[in-house]
Amino acid sequence: MPGAAPSGKDDGKDDGTGGGSGDDKPGSGATTYPNCAAARKAGAAPLHRGDPGYSRDLDRDGDGVACDT
Repeated sequence: MPGAAPSGKDDGKDDGTGGGSGDDKPGSGATTYPNCAAARKAGAAPLHRGDPGYSRDLDRDGDGVACDT
């Protein structure tokens, strides 16, 4: 229906807002790492902004790449 307000239902599409996508703060069920050692052990490092498990908390220099050293 054109012009209708969003229903609030999750259609499963990523709307780019970062909700649960691992963008900055993981949502429920998202991949998380407590520290870079855990990310490296899992073979996930380095993590780039937008990757599952990326967190600003793991990105020490704020360049969009976590656990890069």
